[in-house]
Amino acid sequence: MSRIAYVNGQYVAHAQAAVHIEDRGYQFADGVYEVCEVRGGHLVDERRHIERLVRSLGEIRIALPMPLAALKVVLRETIRRNRVRHGFVYLQVTRGVARRDHYFPDPATPPSLVVTARAVDPAKGEAVAREGIAVITTPDNRWERVDIKTVGLLPNVLAKQAAKEAGAREAWFVDGEGRVTEGGSTNAWIVTPEGRLVTRHADSGILRGITRTVMLDVAEQLQLTVEERPFTVAEALAAREAFVTSATNFATPVVRIDGQIIGDGRPGAVARVLRENFHSFAEVTP
Repeated sequence: MSRIAYVNGQYVAHAQAAVHIEDRGYQFADGVYEVCEVRGGHLVDERRHIERLVRSLGEIRIALPMPLAALKVVLRETIRRNRVRHGFVYLQVTRGVARRDHYFPDPATPPSLVVTARAVDPAKGEAVAREGIAVITTPDNRWERVDIKTVGLLPNVLAKQAAKEAGAREAWFVDGEGRVTEGGSTNAWIVTPEGRLVTRHADSGILRGITRTVMLDVAEQLQLTVEERPFTVAEALAAREAFVTSATNFATPVVRIDGQIIGDGRPGAVARVLRENFHSFAEVTP
């Protein structure tokens, strides 16, 4: 079955899907996006993702491309047309198509909306989680508003590629004080030798991950001690365990950082229990 994409009011074959060359997402990375898990054909944490989308749009002054009720219909129809039972739906909103100019275009310029969906094999993610992943660290050279989920991801792309070339799966950005901010596409966590769960507080230096938010709820219910604060690379290297979270990774253990083994070199119990309980706390909607 060929894939289907939604592009500015039309459902089209994925292979032929296109936007104008002067779309501001293409010219300026002037847009935002969201990625939402699909589980059993249902959206996971749709409300939270939509709320973050609305916030991101507001922060860079782009109007909603359509009423939220209509957007929810488009998400579900894209999932249905692609027959996705387990996978992800991606939506991207840009400031629209206009003559290339750094200034905002005429306010009447309609935003562009693209939605795609793809299936994944859940067993592959589980296999990765059972083995754990390696990460590298890299200086954080991104702009100061990474709390906005924009499509301007070049530093993330370069960091992730550096990780791949080093035989790792993720890169952790590190600020000028030696503290981990977040991963190229994930939030970063450690468990201290004393058993405290630590992740950076959600300031403008990280994206307030939806999965991160749910994991904090899981941790509270499991009565884990949580500290929302920055942690250093040195703390991470000395940690009992480490892991990353995102909509596409849930909680995935980190077993090596910059080539150094973390803990006993195997996925830890805290990451495992958070991963196992995630969907019991996430919101799943038809």
